[in-house]
Order: sequence, then structure tokens, then C-alpha cells
Amino acid sequence: MYVAVKGGEAAILATHDLVAEARRGDPAVPEITVAQIREQQALACARVMNEGSLYDQDLAALALKQSQGDVIEAAFLMRAYRTTLPRFGSSEPLDTAQMAIRRRVSATYKNLPGGQVLGPTYDYTHRLFDFALMDEGGEAAPRKAAAPLDATMPRVPDILGAEGLMEAEEPPEGDPRPFDLTRDPVSFPADRDVRLQSMARGDEGFLLGLGYSVQRGFGGTHPFVGEVRVGEVAVEFVPEELGFAVDLGDVTLTECQMVNQFQGSKDVPPQFTRGYGLVFGHSERKAMSMSLVDRALKSRDFGEATNYPAQQDEFVLYHADNVEAAGFVEHLKLPHYVDFQGELELIRRIRREREERLAREQDTMPEAAE
Repeated sequence: MYVAVKGGEAAILATHDLVAEARRGDPAVPEITVAQIREQQALACARVMNEGSLYDQDLAALALKQSQGDVIEAAFLMRAYRTTLPRFGSSEPLDTAQMAIRRRVSATYKNLPGGQVLGPTYDYTHRLFDFALMDEGGEAAPRKAAAPLDATMPRVPDILGAEGLMEAEEPPEGDPRPFDLTRDPVSFPADRDVRLQSMARGDEGFLLGLGYSVQRGFGGTHPFVGEVRVGEVAVEFVPEELGFAVDLGDVTLTECQMVNQFQGSKDVPPQFTRGYGLVFGHSERKAMSMSLVDRALKSRDFGEATNYPAQQDEFVLYHADNVEAAGFVEHLKLPHYVDFQGELELIRRIRREREERLAREQDTMPEAAE
């Protein structure tokens, strides 16, 4: 049994003070503000919102400040706060076709209706340090476009679907309410709505590794980026007392549609299939990784072999959750004195028995020689 430890409260309170001191850093350096993190570290805030499963840019920035930039700890703070919030309903499905585009690129069509919109991206930078950023106020304002973007920008899968070349996206029979993995236990095999929810709040690095694995042959997928789009989408809610939709505001989203091959079957003609990713904020790498793994997890739906980790829903869903994973790994830091003493006594006993056995064998060796 565990022995109660006394006198640890003062030490724990002292660690809180040390954390606050480490978080603040050198008092001679101006303290970073939540507004600065929100506006100047937006990509980090987007990751925290995704993995924290809560869209709030200010809280994401606060979480990053409080956790000293530790993204997993920040996501943990967001999830913990999320559990305290009341839920008064569900919004209407978001219409990403009506997104106010900030960035939109496709690897499948050069001349898209509405055009390619490069927007803010690191894709074309040289990955060299810009030492001018060491000085404050050194960046120039971007130039304004000569003409506004097209109001209509159809999604690439919709273009392919008009020719019957793309796998149709149809709701399950009866269009049931999506599963909520934050309220109900997950069972396997998991349906696609569960898989997409889990990946949307999954660890970006883990999903990136799985997405990379399927391209290297551990999943048999090397798709085309049908479209990546980033922009703002209206969130609408229908109050019971009104009976019509009310615009609650806009959220920034990144959507990725991957186009994959499918050879067809007896019942389905050859067509393209899709992998889908939709995440908070400007998070292209996360959305692309999610769409790669989404298609890999659909392998069994198409009668394909499921031999690799990215095709196993239980492996992906359980291990993608970095808050759960961090808790399980970091619990090893907690006291395991009794367990270790048991292991220590066991290995000592095994060593004693081994030494006694070797001694007996040596004693019998001369007799065997005679």
C-alpha cells in the first residue's frame, strides 16, 4: 500500500511560484501580452484551438502565455475550461462553399473558376532567418489587390462531381445527428463522423507522421491536393423561439479536399475518392494530414486491404489524442514507490536464485568429469 506523504504542500506551492518566475523571464524584458500572442502567433493559437477543441482566439493566446508556449499544456487548459461551459444547442452545418476566401490553392487545376489565391503562406519563402525581425516595426504593409476576388469559388470536388467522376458525399440513412465523442464513449469500428472529430482535435505531429507514412507505402496512397482553402465562414444558429437562423459571427477555417484514385468495383465505376480535413484557424498542415489519414481510414469501405497503422481506426483515434497521451506518459513521474520496490525485490530474488544455481552447477562439474 502507499504511504501518505506529509509536508509536501509547501513544496508544491513553491513550485507554483517558480513556474510564475520562469514564465515571466527577465523582468527587464517587456512582458508579452495576450493580444500580441493572438495577433502575432496566430498559427500557434490555431493549433491550440484545434487540439483544445474550442474556438476562442483570446483563450488560446492566454493558454499559450500561461503554459510558456507548451502547445499540449495549452490544449489541456482549453479542454479543461471547455468542460465548464454550458451547451445550449448546435449550429447549422457550415457552408464552406460560401467561405470568404483568404487563401485557395489547387494542385489539380491550374485555371480554377475564381482563380488560385496564394494568400499568406510560407510555401515560397527561402527558410532563411530574417534578422530585420530582431528590430521592432521592421515589416512593410502588404500591397492592395487591384481587383476584388471572385464572389463564387466552387470547390474542386464539386467540379469533378458534376461529371460523375468524384465519390458522392451523402449523409447516412435518415441523416442522424453526428456522434459527440466528448459526451459518449467511442466504439470500434468507428464511423466517419467519429473519426473526423477525433482527428480534428488530434495532435498535428502525430497525424503528420501518419499522413507521411501512407505516402511512403504504408497505406498505398499518393493523392492530389484537390483544394486547400482558408477563410471565414458564418456560424448560424436556429433558436427554438424564433424558428429561423441567426448569424452568430464568423470563424476562420482551413479546409482540405484530397483527390485519390479508386479503380472501381462491380457496383461502382472507376472514380476519384476523397479525403477530407476541416480545422480551426489557418492550419494547412493539419488539414492536409487529416485528409490523408481520413482516406486511409476509409480503405475498408472500398474493400481495400487495411494492413498499416494509418488504416486502423482504433490505433489512430486512441493515439492521436495528445492530451490523453501526455497524461499517460507524464503519470510515470508520479510516485510508484511500492511498485518499484516490488520489482526491485523480484529482480534481487531472481539474481540470488541464478547465483545459487550457477554455484550448484560448478560444484557438480568435478564429479561429472570423474
